[in-house]
Amino acid sequence: MSGQYTDFIVVVTGASTGLGRAVALEVAAQGAKAVVINYAHNRDDAEETARLVGAFGAETVVVQGDVANDEDCRRIAAAAEPFGRIDALFNNAGTTKFAGHADLDAVSAQDFLDLYSVNVVGAFQMVRACRSLLEAAPQPGAVVMTASIAGVTGIGSSVPYAASKGALNTMTLSLARALAPRIRVNAVCPGFIDTPWFGKGMPDAAVDRIRANAAAGTPLKAASKPEDIAAAAVFLAAPASRHVTGETLLVDAGSHLGFAPLVAR
Repeated sequence: MSGQYTDFIVVVTGASTGLGRAVALEVAAQGAKAVVINYAHNRDDAEETARLVGAFGAETVVVQGDVANDEDCRRIAAAAEPFGRIDALFNNAGTTKFAGHADLDAVSAQDFLDLYSVNVVGAFQMVRACRSLLEAAPQPGAVVMTASIAGVTGIGSSVPYAASKGALNTMTLSLARALAPRIRVNAVCPGFIDTPWFGKGMPDAAVDRIRANAAAGTPLKAASKPEDIAAAAVFLAAPASRHVTGETLLVDAGSHLGFAPLVAR
């Protein structure tokens, strides 16, 4: 199948479900030659992602690993070594803790460390592990971080989560400068994404309310699905964005428009 990703070698962390799976499917649909599918815990879901990706004709490699562990990051990168390069790395693995922002006792120092170890340090370690293979790509290798509107507006599931995504956005800028011209680094900043992750442990009625409220709170009156965000993330690593680096792209159906002007952007 032809497309912008024809013959690309792609690595997607956190690819067992949700946005990571949607990204893996989109790059395969656009012609990727091979997709390295990373997961942390659920191999069955990762194997299902591999099956769906394989239906597009792409070769798949499934690799377990926690990006908070540097050795795991190097093992994930090593899965692409037989192909000689990485054209695109999607740093999608992430975690959170749900806690009201006003309840300062609901989170601990360890919560901050746990979230940063995956959301920030993990993303850094993956870039470092993949650097030589990204630089081996015929065009500048591309890195796409999965950040969040939380990192721009200070909202989200908890204060540590918002802080970690803000740090990820800043690191995107740092790495875009440091790794140019051989590697481009950008971030996609989703708002609400309609996945089981948001409704974990909640009754169906509560999930329906969250979905409806999310849609009502956006100018586009839409609750984004994984494929909506994946399309934007995949654009940031495609040849169409070859002159884009150091960008944080808000993909939130316009929900950020309800906040104060984002002077910093």
